[in-house]
Amino acid sequence: MKKNNTALAQGLMRCHECGKLAQIRSTAPPICTRCGSHLHARLPHSFQRTLALLLSGFALYIPANLFPIMTVTKLGVGEPHTILGGIVALIHSDMLPIAMLVLVASILVPLLKLLGLSLLLLCVHFRWQVNAKLWTRLYRIIAFVGRWSMLDIFMISILVSLVNLGGVAQVIAGSAATAFAAVVVLTMFAAKSFDPRLIWDVQND
Repeated sequence: MKKNNTALAQGLMRCHECGKLAQIRSTAPPICTRCGSHLHARLPHSFQRTLALLLSGFALYIPANLFPIMTVTKLGVGEPHTILGGIVALIHSDMLPIAMLVLVASILVPLLKLLGLSLLLLCVHFRWQVNAKLWTRLYRIIAFVGRWSMLDIFMISILVSLVNLGGVAQVIAGSAATAFAAVVVLTMFAAKSFDPRLIWDVQND
């Protein structure tokens, strides 16, 4: 990609708040004429913020999968389940479709998001010459599917509020639920803070 073909090289800058394409004037501070926000060629400290959020997500992903995510008690008897243990229990209960849904939403999607964002950061840091259009699509997919990782947390919160029959039956959220929710939120913030235009900046520069 030739640098003189970019909008920035032609004196144009897009507002991060309202999306207005503004003409850069050297005699005036870069402020959006529509919403009054400060204009930036790239999101400030995008790489550093994304890296910090991503490392925090990786750190919390381990306890999210090792610690119990919920405990289901019936007549005072029950045992805690990790995410993987819950999937195995669902399979043994002949609920394979639900088990596959939990596997995808609770294990695969967060892990793939962490790995995908890691690849994007590595691409920018080591200035890999890649298909920028394809990698930008990868970023958009990561940003889009992130919200669906909350499916497991929504399910647990509904069960905790609905299944509360005292000594008869009860669902108790475990410590892994908090860690898992934090992983989802951190990866969503990491995707939001990453500026995909950094991928294009390192191509053929």
